[in-house]
Amino acid sequence: MSGLLKKVAVAATAAALAMSLAACSKGGSTSTANASGGASELTMWTHNAGNKNELAAITSIVDDFNASQTKYKVKIQAFPQDSYNQSVVAAAASKKLPCILDIDGPNVPNWAWAGYLAPLDGMDDTLSKYLPSVLGKYKDKTYSYGYYDVALTMVSRKSILDAEGIRIPTIDQPWTKDEFTAILAKLKASGKYANPLDMATSFTGEWWPYAYSPMLQSFGGDLINRTDYKSAEGAINGPEAVAWATWFRGLVANGYMPLKSGADPTQDFINGKTALLYNGTWTAVSTREKFGDDVLFLPVPDLGKGPKIGGGSWQWGVSANCSDKTGAMEYMKFASADKYVANVAKMTDNIPATDAAAATVAGYGAGGKNDIFRQYAKKYAVLRPITPGYPFIATEFQKAAQDILNGADPKATLDSAAKNIDANQKSNNYFQ
Repeated sequence: MSGLLKKVAVAATAAALAMSLAACSKGGSTSTANASGGASELTMWTHNAGNKNELAAITSIVDDFNASQTKYKVKIQAFPQDSYNQSVVAAAASKKLPCILDIDGPNVPNWAWAGYLAPLDGMDDTLSKYLPSVLGKYKDKTYSYGYYDVALTMVSRKSILDAEGIRIPTIDQPWTKDEFTAILAKLKASGKYANPLDMATSFTGEWWPYAYSPMLQSFGGDLINRTDYKSAEGAINGPEAVAWATWFRGLVANGYMPLKSGADPTQDFINGKTALLYNGTWTAVSTREKFGDDVLFLPVPDLGKGPKIGGGSWQWGVSANCSDKTGAMEYMKFASADKYVANVAKMTDNIPATDAAAATVAGYGAGGKNDIFRQYAKKYAVLRPITPGYPFIATEFQKAAQDILNGADPKATLDSAAKNIDANQKSNNYFQ
């Protein structure tokens, strides 16, 4: 595709990109050297202005790097999350991207295709030790790595399941679809819970494809055919996908879960309003503080084709227009050390990206209380489609899933999504 058409295509998906990232900025320098010939300054952008723990962990890495040598100095610019994607797209158009930036994992293929990112050459040995789900790849090249992943889990309490005679599932023997449906009916019949199940439907943006498309995949459908990423026909609207949509809508229609969750589903669980909570590993701290060993973090159910959860979170890369890629890559190599993986994961209460780091973070070693989250990530995680068209696919899926929950016809709704996705892929020459 020509550069002009590619720019048009990227601009057309800028609104879609907004659903999963954020930050407002008007661009800035990529790298500069001061007039006296001192250290080359490498600008770094992060969406973490509103996340003090993660920002502190990243700042610590930058401080260590800056103190370790005199040739380069990384300077952080931290922004709020609400408009980060648009800011990156705008800065890329004017060739004002920073040298180092963070990226939401599923958007890496789009940004690599658009020419925003440079491949991380010379890091294969180091990155081979990372969880596959934390690496941003496109066309056999790695463009980013992350320090952590998260895992989706069913949160409940042993006392709740025991009271209703419900089997506690294991990673090797999760609940089946029929078993899960029977459990929801039993919890509803008990009359003890406003929500037998809460799947956090009040969350917005990237949460929808991240949280619910794995359930579509567990039924045997998908967001797009992954053999060549050209068409969604038969994947997002085939019989398995329609079965998923019918089941998904049935959770609301049968009174098993609310159409729209409360603003804080975890708090509703803590307050006893909910029996089963579908959420991420970030719920572990507050629920353990409340319930101690009674709280359980269970595998997601097997809806037919094995349990599936979303994989991939925030990652770091180097911009293609960085005027000092050597310096940026020196930072990326320095920052990939296990001790930094461990510290970022610890500060964010997330799953460390390497085995060596996990062994040093409380609870994540073999047999630790958090080791089950890492096992889920290793065994169940599925990446969102590795295509530059993903941002458009994500918006189409979110709209379709929300319409279906609100009562729209599953087949007609998914047919429309497939048609729109296929048109977008084709109009961009399948992102060749």
